[in-house]
Amino acid sequence: MDIQKIMIVSPMINELKEYIEQYNLDKEIRYLTEDKLTEEDLEWADTFCGFQIKKNTDYSKVKWVHSLGAGVDGFLSGRHWDENVLLTRTVCSFGQRIGEYCLSYILRDAQVHQKFAEQQHEKAWNAITPELLSKKKTVIYGTGEIGQKVAGILSAFGMNVYGISLSGKPKAAFNQVAAVDSHFSVIKEADYVINTLPLTDKTADLFDKAFFEQVKGIGFLNVGRGKSVDEAALMEAIEKKQVRFAVLDVFQEEPLPASHPFWEHPAITITPHISAVTTAKEAVNCFVDTLEKVESGQTLENKVDIQKGY
Repeated sequence: MDIQKIMIVSPMINELKEYIEQYNLDKEIRYLTEDKLTEEDLEWADTFCGFQIKKNTDYSKVKWVHSLGAGVDGFLSGRHWDENVLLTRTVCSFGQRIGEYCLSYILRDAQVHQKFAEQQHEKAWNAITPELLSKKKTVIYGTGEIGQKVAGILSAFGMNVYGISLSGKPKAAFNQVAAVDSHFSVIKEADYVINTLPLTDKTADLFDKAFFEQVKGIGFLNVGRGKSVDEAALMEAIEKKQVRFAVLDVFQEEPLPASHPFWEHPAITITPHISAVTTAKEAVNCFVDTLEKVESGQTLENKVDIQKGY
C-alpha cells in the first residue's frame, strides 16, 4: 500500500508532531484536533490516525485508519465498516499498565489498607492479618494481549487466574480458560473479576443482573469498556453484597456526570480512564512501525478483524 498523505487527529497533536518529526518521514502530514477536521481533509488524506471518528465522518475516503488507542469501538460502534479500508490499532504497554493498575487495587484489598487507615484515624490498635494472594482466585474476562499480560502479573504473585473468552481456547498464564457461554461455572468461587474485554455487540451489557447473581462478595474491576457493564445492576449487586467493592476506570458516559451515584458510593473507586494511557511516544512508535509494515506488505499483528470488532 502506498501511503503519502497522513491526517493526524488528536487532542495531543503537539506531542505527536514532536515525536513524528524525529522519524523524518517522507510524507505529507496534517495535524488537527477533531473539531477542526473537515470533509476536505478526508478527501486529501489516504491515512487517518486518531482515537475515533465522529459518527458522520466518511472514513471510506481513506485507505487506512489507525487507532491511537487499543480499542476500536470508537470507529466501529454503530456503523458499517467498509472492509476495503484497513483498520489497525495501537499496541504498546497497555497490558503492563493495566496489570499494575489491577494489582495495586487487589493488594490494597488483600492488605486491608482501608481498614488500617480507618483504625489509624481512630487511634485503634487492632491486628488484622492480611490475606495471601496465593489463596485468591481471579477471573479475567478477555484473554488477548492485555488479558494475558494481566494474568502473567497476577500469576507471578501466586494467584489462581482463570480466563473467559469467546472461544475458550487455552492461553498462557491462565490456570484455565472457559468460553463466555459457560462462564457462570467459573465465576462462582471468584474473589476478583477483571474485565479487559473490548466493546462489541457480544460484550455490551455482559455484566448484568444475571452475571452478578452468580457471584458473592467479589472485587469487580472494569478496565475494558463502560458499556460492558449494566450500571444499575452493578449498584444493586453492591447493595446485595454480591460485589464487595468495585474499581471502575471506564463508564457508559465519559466524563462521568457529577450527578452519577457512583461518585459518592463508599464501595466504589473511580479513576478517569487512566489504567492504560496512550503516551505520545508509544503511539508514534507503534504508528510508524505499522506504517512501515503497511507499505512493505508485512503481516500486521495489530490489524483489526472487522467481524470480531478487535
